[in-house]
Amino acid sequence: MFRQIADFSAAWNEETKMTLLIFNALTNDSLAKEVHPHVRTLGRIAWHITQTLTEMPHKAGLLPADDLHGKPLPQTVEQLVAAYTQHAEAVANAVVNNWTDDDLATTIPMYGETWTKGTTLHILIGHQAHHRAQMTVIMRLLGLKVPGIYGPAQEEWGAWGMEPPTV
Repeated sequence: MFRQIADFSAAWNEETKMTLLIFNALTNDSLAKEVHPHVRTLGRIAWHITQTLTEMPHKAGLLPADDLHGKPLPQTVEQLVAAYTQHAEAVANAVVNNWTDDDLATTIPMYGETWTKGTTLHILIGHQAHHRAQMTVIMRLLGLKVPGIYGPAQEEWGAWGMEPPTV
């Protein structure tokens, strides 16, 4: 849970960069490729992450509307990155401009539960990390290069002066 806007802003900036690393490693062809009938495509997961940037903050009273609700999946990585970037910046600005440190301790109804606003921001970040992890597995299965997020990906170990782990 976040207790200070500055802490959220710092974490949000880093997490946004990491999400964009993943999104920018996608190809237009990879967006719709299925790896299993019960697994979302990379495009669907990336769009779900992006749509949550308006859905969850709107439910929390942070944004006036859920602008991406019902919008179709972008057809290109460039469109996806542009939408994600625009709405991630809107979330960052809305938090800084509309909530105070004291507001982060206030409770709001969220998904049938009661969360603090600080918890909501924490979950918004965790939600992205969760789905980024899913995306990296699918990227590997599709033969895409996976960028390191919290440390080097297998392809990056050598550049860090380390021996890649055995698979």
